[in-house]
Order: sequence, then C-alpha cells, then structure tokens
Amino acid sequence: MKIASFNANGIRARLPVILKWLKQESVDVLCVQETKVQDQDFPFKPFADEGYYCNFKGQKSYNGVAVISRHEPREVSTGFGDGDAQEKPRLIRVNIDGVEIVNTYVPQGRDPDSEHFKYKINWFDRLRNYFETNYTTDMPIIWTGDFNVALDPIDVYDPQKLLGSVGYHPKEHIALRQVMEWGFVDVYRMHQPTEKAFTFWDYRIPNAVKRGLGWRIDHIWATRSLAEKSKTAWIDREPRLWQRPSDHTFIVAEFENLGS
Repeated sequence: MKIASFNANGIRARLPVILKWLKQESVDVLCVQETKVQDQDFPFKPFADEGYYCNFKGQKSYNGVAVISRHEPREVSTGFGDGDAQEKPRLIRVNIDGVEIVNTYVPQGRDPDSEHFKYKINWFDRLRNYFETNYTTDMPIIWTGDFNVALDPIDVYDPQKLLGSVGYHPKEHIALRQVMEWGFVDVYRMHQPTEKAFTFWDYRIPNAVKRGLGWRIDHIWATRSLAEKSKTAWIDREPRLWQRPSDHTFIVAEFENLGS
C-alpha cells in the first residue's frame, strides 16, 4: 500500500496539482485536509474518472477532510462521536483492505494565549481517547494528516526562533507525544532519521521553499506492527513549486506484506 497525505488548502483550487501528482505517483490512498468545500460540491468526478473512490466530510470555506482511494473502503466514519455539537469536519476514518486509516486536520491554534489554542490541546486529548476507545495498539492503524505541530528541532527551519510559537510550542509537543505514546511510530522519521525536510512553507515568506524556510507538520504515523512493514517514506517538495500550489506538499509512505 502506497499512502500519501496532503493539505490542499482548497481541493477545487488545487485539483490540477492533485490530479497531476496522482498520475505521477499512482498512490493507493491519498488523505486530504482543508478541502474547504461542502459535500454536495466535492469534485469527485475527476477522481472517479481516474479510477478513485472518494469519501469526504466538509464545509464551505474551512476545514474538511477526504480519503481518495483505489479500493472502496469497507467502512467509513467521521468525527470523534463524543457528542461535541461544535465539532468541525476534521476527522475521517476508513478501513481499506483491513487497514484502519485515520485522516485528521488538527486545529491550527492561532495564538498560544487564545481559546483556540486551548481547544487544540484538548483536541489531542480527545484524539487519544478516540484511539483508546476504538482500537488496540496491535491493530494495523495509520494515523495521518496535517497535525499542525512540528515535533522536533529538525522539523522546523529555526527551532530557537520558533520555539513557543503556534505549531512548535512545548504544550503542543506534550499533547502530541501523549497520542504518540499510545502506540504510534513516526514512519517518515523511521526511514529518514536525520533528514531536515519540510511539508509546509508559509505563502507570506518570499521564496520560502528555495530558502528552506519550512516546517514538517504533515505526518504519516502507524502502529508498530504496521510501521515495521513500511519500506520507505519521503516528502515530495516539487508540487509546492508548481503553478497555483498549496502552501503544503505531499508526504508519502509505502507498506508491504500487509496481509501477513
């Protein structure tokens, strides 16, 4: 299974980028965040024409998650299911060929002193409870998406300058590690232990990609038994340099022998 994650920052605006990239890489599963489109307006036909199934949950102009896959999922669900009436479309879960895939768009947090930041920290607590309630650590699970957190110094272009800012804050590190400690392995870092590569470059920074001013905030994690079946993982920087790009790019991991 070849799986990728991509924050589209508007799936309709980024449709040419996604379709071009899918033709190049032919992944089995693409998890998309920030689709920013109501369900009735999701552009599923271009994907169907290329042989993909689309499962999604969205809203107008904000948030939204989707899973685009070669095989039709056995099961699909959205949200935590914990009764939060304010919950936005930030989580979609599918089962494909016996592998549970949880695609998330974690709240950005805005400012460390804001209520949005408190909500983000609580969101990680809810996510850990979601995994504890619905799964066991010996199950084949992939957790992917835009986590909106760079976890280690190697994951940001200037760890000293950025420490304490949203996306690289000690409270976020604690919250994310608590979810990781439930039973996840960072598959990209497993295969690229020393590579300083990024998945996000702020539009507002001139020539950010070429200057290396990025963050690795998009991730593919897996439970240990599944991570051990991964054979490679990488970040494809090039689509961030294409015409009308997202401010993110694609992160990819490949797994083999999933049936054994």
